[in-house]
Amino acid sequence: MHVKRIRMIALIAGLLIGVMLVGYVNVMASPPNDLTEMPGTPARNLIAPAFGEQNPGIITAASGANDFAFRLSALLAKDEGGENFVVSPFSVWLPLAALVNATDEINRPALLEALGASGISADDINAAASRMLYDLTNQREKDSFGLNRQFYPEGHEVNDPLKIANAIFVDIGVTIKQSFAQTFMDYYRGSVINADFRSDEAADAVNKWASDNTDGLIDRIIEEFDEDAVAAIANAIYFSDAWAWEFDLNKTTEDVFRSPSGETAAFYMLREGDGLTYYEDELVQAMPLFFANGGGMYVLLPKDGDAVGLLTSMTNDYFGQIQRDSRMASGKLLLPRFTVESGIMPLKDVLESMGVPLFNGETAPLTGGLIEESLRVWVSDAVQKAVIEVDEKGTTAAAVTVMQIVGTSLPMPTEPFEMICDRPFVFILYRHTHDGGSQALFTGIVNRP
Repeated sequence: MHVKRIRMIALIAGLLIGVMLVGYVNVMASPPNDLTEMPGTPARNLIAPAFGEQNPGIITAASGANDFAFRLSALLAKDEGGENFVVSPFSVWLPLAALVNATDEINRPALLEALGASGISADDINAAASRMLYDLTNQREKDSFGLNRQFYPEGHEVNDPLKIANAIFVDIGVTIKQSFAQTFMDYYRGSVINADFRSDEAADAVNKWASDNTDGLIDRIIEEFDEDAVAAIANAIYFSDAWAWEFDLNKTTEDVFRSPSGETAAFYMLREGDGLTYYEDELVQAMPLFFANGGGMYVLLPKDGDAVGLLTSMTNDYFGQIQRDSRMASGKLLLPRFTVESGIMPLKDVLESMGVPLFNGETAPLTGGLIEESLRVWVSDAVQKAVIEVDEKGTTAAAVTVMQIVGTSLPMPTEPFEMICDRPFVFILYRHTHDGGSQALFTGIVNRP
């Protein structure tokens, strides 16, 4: 995968597909129910966070999304050994948050706890998701642009570096519950799309939707659905931005990288000078690389060389400490260009160990909350594949997650620092939200550039 040299953009794409299956398909045919053709209330606007406002439930849900992100990352990273690792935890959190609305009252508290939102209501997590989408997709800047157009030059457009899309694909033989569809539309910007799951039409529709929402980066993720499939829930995340301060290509040099499997060659990008944002304590050196339109990627270099140990011990509180206690400093960063591809990672066992109750076929926790027909419904499997590339101009990354659902700090140094990433390091790609702070979108480890 190569960074586009014309636009020199950075893009991040995450895609989540969930497949609703039933053990015994015996449903009555019902009319198509594409949300855009259904009578009902139009989608409400995303909720704009109000500065100074404090809603404990919403803040719990938003900050819990990062707790979920680091817990998921830790469990997956432990199995990677000395290999490179990347995951998009937000691509898993967001659709699970939406499925809170379809989970029965017995299992809902456990799902909320697994999402880091214990003790709050479905209304709170919906509001939190809506407010996070508002922030993450630059809706505030769009609104301000519309209100203050006179302050912008003619032809100016508000850049939208992050795009998030949600959809549920429904078989023509079943009917989605209107209450779930409306909530999915209002708070998650989710649409309902009808397709024939008894033919190739459903897989083709999902693949086309994936391509349309990832700028063609992911154009085929489903070969065919299980013969009992009746629906698929999908989430796509697409991010495109360049570094606010690009690396000088002429200063990139080749040198040795000390990976767990032995020394290897790497091309090191250089950033040096005064006014660099930097953090250091007894465990880690850390430096953020900022994107042109907000957010950035923190590079964290463990002093003991144990990147897996660093990521598995990372918490939302420690990540917040690193950001709060970062200071302006003089020094230099040498960071290798790198590409990391995860392969297909199984998520079911990890999510179950985190307490997600949706995989229990005996309790069938989604029964009655998702579709009108009398079918027992639950999640049967979940996987993700992710890739990220970093170079002098920016970052290119993608993540695909597939779910199936079946039925029946210390003071800063005064001397100039040197942060030489010639051994395993961690990265956290984030974007800011009002309620939860810096939301981790991608996390990973570079053991070998």
